[in-house]
Amino acid sequence: MSENTVPVFMHIDMDAFFASVEQHDHPEYRGKPVIVGGLPGDRRAVVSTASYEARRFGVHSAMPLFKAVSLCPNAVFVRGNMKRYSEVSQSIMDIFADYSPTVIQMSIDEAFIDATGTERLFGPPQVLAAKIKERVMQATGLTVSIGIASTMYVAKIASGFRKPNGLTLIPFGDEEKFMTSLPLEKVWGAGTKTIAHIKNAGIRTTAQLRDKSLASLTTIFGNCTGTFLYNAMRGNKEMKFGDDPQNRSLSAESTYEFDLTDRYTIETALMQLAQTVIWRMHRAGVRSKTVSLKIRYEDFTTVSVQETSDSPVANADDLYERCRRLLQKKYQDGRGIRLLGIACEKVESKDLPSQGELFNSRNEKLSIVEKAIFEMESKNPALKLRKARLIEAEQNTLSHHGRNG
Repeated sequence: MSENTVPVFMHIDMDAFFASVEQHDHPEYRGKPVIVGGLPGDRRAVVSTASYEARRFGVHSAMPLFKAVSLCPNAVFVRGNMKRYSEVSQSIMDIFADYSPTVIQMSIDEAFIDATGTERLFGPPQVLAAKIKERVMQATGLTVSIGIASTMYVAKIASGFRKPNGLTLIPFGDEEKFMTSLPLEKVWGAGTKTIAHIKNAGIRTTAQLRDKSLASLTTIFGNCTGTFLYNAMRGNKEMKFGDDPQNRSLSAESTYEFDLTDRYTIETALMQLAQTVIWRMHRAGVRSKTVSLKIRYEDFTTVSVQETSDSPVANADDLYERCRRLLQKKYQDGRGIRLLGIACEKVESKDLPSQGELFNSRNEKLSIVEKAIFEMESKNPALKLRKARLIEAEQNTLSHHGRNG
């Protein structure tokens, strides 16, 4: 990229993804409120995704299912089918890869595309975005919303600007203008407590927030939050998402609209992330001994921790248990979590020689079974084979898509 080349990032968000897949696969659900996450009476179930029809009743992701039932008792309630959602997600990601060598998948239902320099091949960014939307519709019957900007941060906000089926282009140089046109609640990364703190400081608009100096903001909000808010109002040019070298790590992360504080809910979210990462490792044919966990709290402070073991990650259960141990080491009880991410670092080909594990036949057996399941599903996507341990996670999946999807 030359110095004069303007970066072009697209953030593509699938609209109410899980619920939309259910409505596509079950025509009788179309036009009705659909709530994915569990059936009425399911113990400890939470809403994973609510269709736009259900959202009109106030239902949102991470809401306890019993509350969703009281708000919208006539909705269609389904536990969900993560295998099916993963299939559709992969077909959509494959479409993205046709237009750029740099596709950064953030979760099952969102990705960034670096479209810098693709104009000669596919036309202006908004034309490319329209092509992508059309292909996704033709292949899956689903809509996506796309934000286009010179920074990943602004593109992410823009993708939620005209949902569903939206397309929003923020011209280069208009990043600050766009940010100051938003209500405070639309500043991505600022949770409810941060917004309340901003308003308590007498700041009522994003324009007023932008006019505050860095020194003033850090004095009011502390160094981390103050610096983030200052940069956010200017388009957050330095913020990168998923920028680990793809050949060195495989990761997944999810952002949550409502802070996660309940340990059961947090661990359920970790279980789903572990499933996503382990399936990507199967697909890539790699292994890893190093696992890392990222936690972003409600005030935007971010902490991470990693652990390297003598043996590679064996299967989804193994990866989840390693992540749960890291959570126990690092998580500060009671603090609201805005984002969780896990990664397998320093990945290497499974074909390389490796010292076998002694006295761990259970992990080896689980790994063999899991690999067989993956291979069968790859050959026949209609198969719905799942490990019993992950069924509850599939029913209670927490993904960012319920936030603005």
